Amino acid sequence: MRGILYGVGVGPGDPELMTLKAVRMIRENEVIAVPGAEAKETVAYQIAVQAVPELADKELLSIYMPMTHDAKELEENHRKGAKALEEVLDQGKDIVFLTLGDPTIYSTFSYLQKRVEDDGYETALVSGITSFCAAAARTNQPLVEWNQTLHIVPAVHRLGDTPDAEGNYVFMKSGKKMKQVKEILRETGKQVSMVENCGMETEHVYRSVDEIPDDAGYYSLIIAKEMESGK
Repeated sequence: MRGILYGVGVGPGDPELMTLKAVRMIRENEVIAVPGAEAKETVAYQIAVQAVPELADKELLSIYMPMTHDAKELEENHRKGAKALEEVLDQGKDIVFLTLGDPTIYSTFSYLQKRVEDDGYETALVSGITSFCAAAARTNQPLVEWNQTLHIVPAVHRLGDTPDAEGNYVFMKSGKKMKQVKEILRETGKQVSMVENCGMETEHVYRSVDEIPDDAGYYSLIIAKEMESGK
């Protein structure tokens, strides 16, 4: 019998924000896959091993997922990754694939999941705490209230129009275009905060557009909210 491929969210960075189910899945399975060239150097592994020390003794499978917009390179590496996973699944072993945040939100796992499913294998998802929920909690504010709308934007891919629709915004993956994002945010008049490396030792919290550095890192998440009345 073929194994099952599980996409398991490990949360945004703080190992204490991993779910009990994620911890159990890691403990109960011997093959753990992570997105990266060297398994133990990946952020997902470094988060999970703090909550599950026995992860260090598991069979680790590195799946290289380059950060590039080159469609051909992406396709080639997604295909190679799916093949590597399928070789293990063919041995009847289940695989727990660790992914940051939640596997349903802009996760690299989704590309592998589609290919593996198309080849006739079974997959399943285990939810994790999202980066934008963790960042909102870290800045001690609700993301939305009453009838407000929440817009989630992958800034690295979509920065064409000013976010002028009603409601609050989350900008994910803003690091490489931070200067441009800041210019757009200044025009909106929204109340802005940002958390860089949420839950990690290198975490930084910024409370306004002007505080945010132009060279902020890849794991930078911006929350832009409608100004409260009276402010």
